[in-house]
Amino acid sequence: MLFLVRTAFRLDKWRRNLTILYRAVTSAYYRGAVGAMLVYDITKRQTFDHIPRWLEELRAHADRNIVIILIGNKTDLKDQRAVPTEDAKEFAQKEGLFFLETSAMEATNVEDAFSTVLTEIFNIVNKKNLAADDNPPNGNPASLSGKKILVPGPAQVIPEKRACCRS
Repeated sequence: MLFLVRTAFRLDKWRRNLTILYRAVTSAYYRGAVGAMLVYDITKRQTFDHIPRWLEELRAHADRNIVIILIGNKTDLKDQRAVPTEDAKEFAQKEGLFFLETSAMEATNVEDAFSTVLTEIFNIVNKKNLAADDNPPNGNPASLSGKKILVPGPAQVIPEKRACCRS
């Protein structure tokens, strides 16, 4: 659980293998998703080269408001880097994605990656709630529809029930 402004989020982590085997069930993975992390290995150019395909698939199956972050992992292996940071930044900017580089091994920026996604999801949900509050179904933002109920307290008297019908 991660707590953000007194709101709890449950994170479901799906680890996707880049094989044909999983492509048959993609829509089930994306249904209901509000955030996604596209992670590539900075030491393997091929993993970065597959990101556009995964992004296309994500956008085809997920909600159009999904929050997406591009993550370059394994920054602890600087001497083996095959994907320049600038390439990834440029791609992320062009596609409207958040971007971070991390090292899961050294726990660098991992929490920041989750916080970035969750903060943006939280902001989007709040904006939707505010928009819904501004446009209630009856057109009057201050009114609440419903039935008035009496909750007896220590100083309240409960009115007696009257018969509804007389014979």
